[in-house]
Formats: sequence, C-alpha cells, structure tokens
Amino acid sequence: VQLQASGGGLVQAGGSLRLSCVASGPTSSRYAMGWFRQASGKEREFVAVISRSGSGVYYRDSVKGRFTISKDNAKNTVYLQMNSLKPEDTAVYYCAARATIYSDNRYYKDPADFGSWGQGTQVTVSS
Repeated sequence: VQLQASGGGLVQAGGSLRLSCVASGPTSSRYAMGWFRQASGKEREFVAVISRSGSGVYYRDSVKGRFTISKDNAKNTVYLQMNSLKPEDTAVYYCAARATIYSDNRYYKDPADFGSWGQGTQVTVSS
C-alpha cells in the first residue's frame, strides 16, 4: 500500500490542524493505521493508532484528549485531528499501515509493527 500524508503546517500554540493520510492500492482498506512523529534529534514515537475495523483506538498519553484519530474506509483515508497544540508537538508526522485481519484490535505502537510508511508532513507549533 502507498501512503500520502498531508495537512501539516505552522500554527500557534493552542491552535488546531488536521492531518490526512490517503492509502492507495488494491487492498488499502485492510490495514490498521497509525500516526507517528519524529522531532529533530529524537527517535520516532507513537502518536495514535486505529484498527482496521475502527473499533480499536489508542493514543500516547501526552495527546489524549487533544488528538483524535479517525478513518473513512470509503475514501481510504485516515485523519489525525490535533487540537490545543503545544510547542512540544512540533515534529514531522508520519502515517503508517499494518496489514491485519478485520477482528484484530490489538494496540500496535512499535514502528516495527508497521510495514508501510508515508513521506511525512511537518507540524510546527510556535509559542
């Protein structure tokens, strides 16, 4: 599956952005989808994941209550709505896909769990 992320930009602290990731390919609906981020000089870290069915949703603690992951299977698109942004949210954000069976709602948060990656979109939050 090929992934194309978009929606990043520069925003002031407290502002909002919505990231989108479009998956293309013949089996693009058969994946759990995740968002990761990598700040300059730091390792890539898990942000949020949604299961293939959409019933399993998980977040890293620091974004709970501020970020929402969702998916539109008809459009093969996963979204990350980011509200109340903080300067520490500044990073390149990546979407990722993991092929799974429909009933799999496990909490995948290790980058090694995901086999396909998008190109990344920069999010910069100014103080």
